[in-house]
Amino acid sequence: MKHDCHYHPGDPAKWHCGECQVHYCSRCMPDADTRQRRGLCPRCSKAMRYLGAATEVVPFWQRIGAFFRYPFHTDPLMVIAICTLVPVVAPANLIGLLIWLVLALALFKYTYAVINHTAEGHLKPPPVSVAFTGSGFNVVLLQLLVFVVMGGLVGTAAMLGGPILMLLAIAFVVLALPASIMVLAMERSVGAAINPMNLAVLISRIGTPYFLLYGYLILLTLASGAAQDFAVNHFPMWVAQPLAGFLNSTFTLILFHMLGYLLFQYQEELGFASDLQDGIEEADNQQRDRSSRFDADLDMSLKDGNYDRVQSMLQEALKRDRDNPTRIGQLYQLLTARNDSAELYRNHPRIMAWLAQRHDGDSLEQLIRTLQSVEPGFRLEDPELAVRCATTLYHRGHHKAAIRLLQDFHKRFPDSDQLAPAYLVVAQALANGLQQWEKAVAFLSFVQTRCSGHPVHQHIDTWLEQARNHQPLKGPKASFQLPD
Repeated sequence: MKHDCHYHPGDPAKWHCGECQVHYCSRCMPDADTRQRRGLCPRCSKAMRYLGAATEVVPFWQRIGAFFRYPFHTDPLMVIAICTLVPVVAPANLIGLLIWLVLALALFKYTYAVINHTAEGHLKPPPVSVAFTGSGFNVVLLQLLVFVVMGGLVGTAAMLGGPILMLLAIAFVVLALPASIMVLAMERSVGAAINPMNLAVLISRIGTPYFLLYGYLILLTLASGAAQDFAVNHFPMWVAQPLAGFLNSTFTLILFHMLGYLLFQYQEELGFASDLQDGIEEADNQQRDRSSRFDADLDMSLKDGNYDRVQSMLQEALKRDRDNPTRIGQLYQLLTARNDSAELYRNHPRIMAWLAQRHDGDSLEQLIRTLQSVEPGFRLEDPELAVRCATTLYHRGHHKAAIRLLQDFHKRFPDSDQLAPAYLVVAQALANGLQQWEKAVAFLSFVQTRCSGHPVHQHIDTWLEQARNHQPLKGPKASFQLPD
């Protein structure tokens, strides 16, 4: 069953808290351990159930093309080639029969490995080595035992209940065969694979899609038989035999991959959790996880409407890292949205520095208006910050705001090394913005008289000449001449 995240509708849920009955996506749980399937609910701090990729995988009927392409990857092609071509060239004696038997076991071992591999979230085939190495060969014998037991079940039904009960037993066996194969592949137990209760529960939990898959499997079986019959009837035996074997192996891999994908798709209903494994890298940076956890908590608290908690979290974060630009920006956006003038005033130095660093003159001018409503005649007490903010305002066309911010700068900060840059900004705002040339000349003359030691002093004559001629104040022209 598909569940969306409670906080991010449209994003598939990965975790579920049984206590709070809330679903969370990966963005809500950046610090959870998906490998160990461990995560604590952000609300109640209790362990949650991991849902895996069940809520985000596409239904199997939308991947028919991918199923048919599956056997044509390199690894399954090599397994099919080895298991169908080698018996053709093997000697027609006991040794050849033994080779054929071993390769048949390897092929069936690989097909059952495909179910497990797919159910675990691997949409790419397992490697060739899975067919020929390691344990798992006994699964073929187990499947033979399952067939024997099912045959015995049909025979017993015929003896006890006659033809009607036998037909019912055959119908159940045929219907439950895909479920039995899936159970056997996952549990490696004949008892589990023939237990009618196990099979009925699996079929009922998957529901209607099981019967849809069953129809696909019947079509696949018929197509496989028709393709092999065509090969036998239209090609010489030396071509028909390996071709029929290749077709049979190909359709078998498609079938078993579909069975594995059905388990993967309905993992939540079947009581396990798997993630898409191919091409996924886990982030193990703990510092990033902690930061992401904080952002996720902020996001959830905002969507819950718990603005006081968000504000408290941001203020605590800024106590630990007072110049963190991300947290300052988040605090500014929150306070602005809440129209909290008092808190904006209390935090105005760091917020104004952040806005100046972003060259956001429009927001800076709006913030100054808000601060003036709290304190009429508001002035900054930091000369360097005042010049930076005024420069930002000037470049965004807020000339009067820039001038007001630097009003009486020489009286308030007579010994500041920012005096020359401050009044240069005022002169530029007066001349370039307001066309008040005489006042601009007055401020430039003040800088010429009082700031002779400042680096901008050497360019004052140029700016004075521009102002007296009612020309825009521009910086000195670049020179590429090297000094003698």
